[in-house]
Amino acid sequence: MEDQDLRSQGVVKQVDQVTLRPVTAGTSVRSQVLLGPDDGDAGFAMRRFVMEAGGGMPLHTNTVPHQQYVLGGRGRVTIGDEVHEVGTGSVLFIPAGVAHRYEVLDGPFEFLCVVPDEPDQIELLGPC
Repeated sequence: MEDQDLRSQGVVKQVDQVTLRPVTAGTSVRSQVLLGPDDGDAGFAMRRFVMEAGGGMPLHTNTVPHQQYVLGGRGRVTIGDEVHEVGTGSVLFIPAGVAHRYEVLDGPFEFLCVVPDEPDQIELLGPC
């Protein structure tokens, strides 16, 4: 059966089958695309981020909105002018164009991030 035929039937895989890649804009941050266009989903991408102790992402903006679910650890997330301490079970929504940053409080800090499958521009605005 062709790959495209398999994708039309759905996709099931294990997280460890997907490469965890460094995120160069951050400190001690890695990510993986768990589901996305390569899996037949042209609408969204589900990504997993892992930030180790002492890690984080600097203040930045994206041109796409983010929906996030914290899997483990604790972090301080700045969204616009508000600072939030989040942990396992927290959910976040970050609108497109809103400045945000991440700081690990208890690592590894891990979360799922669902974004529309659209071109995304990241603009770095400051240090971690």
